[in-house]
Amino acid sequence: MGLIQLILVGILVVCVTMFMKVTYETIWCYWLTPRRIKKIMEKQGVRGPNPRFLVGNILDMASFVSKSTSQDMDSIHHDIVGRLLPHYVAWSKIYGKRFIYWNGTEPRMCLSETELIKELLSKYSTISGKSWQQQQGTKHFIGRGLLMANGDDWYHQRHLVAPAFMRDKLKSYAGYMVECTKEMLQSLENAIGSNKFGENEVEIGQYMARLTADIISRTEFDRNYEKGKQIFDKLTLLQKRCAEASRHLFYPGSRFFPSKYNREIKSMKMEVEKLLMEIIQSRKDTVEVGRSNSYGNDLLGMLLNEMQNKKGDGSFSLNLQLIMDECKTFFFAGHETTAVLLAWTVMLLATNPDWQDKIRAQVNEVCNGNHPTIDQLSKLTMLNMVINESLRLYPPATVLPRMAFEDIQLGDLHIPKGLSIWIPMLAIHHSKEIWGPDANEFKPDRFKSKTFFPGFMPFASGPRNCIGQSFALMESKIILAMLISKFSFTISENYRHAPVVVLTVKPKYGVQIRLNPLN
Repeated sequence: MGLIQLILVGILVVCVTMFMKVTYETIWCYWLTPRRIKKIMEKQGVRGPNPRFLVGNILDMASFVSKSTSQDMDSIHHDIVGRLLPHYVAWSKIYGKRFIYWNGTEPRMCLSETELIKELLSKYSTISGKSWQQQQGTKHFIGRGLLMANGDDWYHQRHLVAPAFMRDKLKSYAGYMVECTKEMLQSLENAIGSNKFGENEVEIGQYMARLTADIISRTEFDRNYEKGKQIFDKLTLLQKRCAEASRHLFYPGSRFFPSKYNREIKSMKMEVEKLLMEIIQSRKDTVEVGRSNSYGNDLLGMLLNEMQNKKGDGSFSLNLQLIMDECKTFFFAGHETTAVLLAWTVMLLATNPDWQDKIRAQVNEVCNGNHPTIDQLSKLTMLNMVINESLRLYPPATVLPRMAFEDIQLGDLHIPKGLSIWIPMLAIHHSKEIWGPDANEFKPDRFKSKTFFPGFMPFASGPRNCIGQSFALMESKIILAMLISKFSFTISENYRHAPVVVLTVKPKYGVQIRLNPLN
């Protein structure tokens, strides 16, 4: 046999071997492992709706949600679990507090027992995390930043960015927050004053979205703030495309299809990362020519300084791609969740003017006509109660997911490796068993005492809770205190109450309010 023939035979053997390996792993991933998990859970009495081949229960869930959100709500009330999680409501009535459903070929156990949830989030934080489907769904959007990291990667990234959210560092961010809020309040005043028909209606959601984007741009990029705003605009579009494309992830190999979504997503990702690289390169150039011995004191500068300090010492590898992923992650987490929190809180205050008056009186007493300082925020107890109640009724995320990377024992349940556990936070926040018969009513007084509520998890809990929680709450308090000091507001007759889920819980048509400047 000649040399060429031997090479061809070798190539054929390699191709056949790779094909068999891919085929085996596909069968193992999409068929054998899910079926094994299903049998283990059924033996423990945990069952659920029958899945269809490949798509699982996705079509059922889509049908439930499409039907429940096809019309706007007939009035402003907060009984929204049946609207946003209709499949949970339907299946929990049949199968109880624990049930299995299928997102394509990924089995997910819905768990709403607070004691078991607490044990999962506190005891098993290092051997549970984000599933492959979740990581693929956000791969082009936020990559492998802290939000999607697992295991040792998550541990190292958490410790890397933690200093950015220490109290001393938060104090330095307060100035950005006050300055940006002053600019927003001025633009609101200009918008009202320039309306020749005397209209004082604004859609406050878009103002809050732009304000939180401005704040996170300054916090992350400081002097590169204007380019940060361009990144925000492109990331917003990329977020939407990734949410739409993630519906097809259950098809084997779907991420490789040359579909319109995949092409657009890859193009947008390249545009975002090009802008990020321009900022990073300008920082590196400044240091290399000797104009500065530091990459900056903002989040990006902190990450670049850390990368330089650990270069070649064999520790955790921090590369430029990871730095860009962290920047994108904090753009999303630092902007999106706070913006929707502020929009819902303004809506609740606009429909409950008595609480608006209580907060305004306390802000005037504590701040004495000045802008709030970080040391004064803890004294704004009324505002804190309202924000907590807003987070309870309209948490940014409806569910909290965790996948088991090892077999674990959770109470009386044996959780096999590979099972995703989905915690329906929205349903738990509205549970009458936990909160009483008025669970769907706006009653901030329930947070008057400092009692720990086991069912209150807007920022998750345990070691893997939201690292930016203090930042988000500080930002929200400063913005709302300044807004309430400048304006009184009521809900507009044009407001249509229609919460929807687009990664986070959002008002479908925004929040229209009528502003009245306070002299």
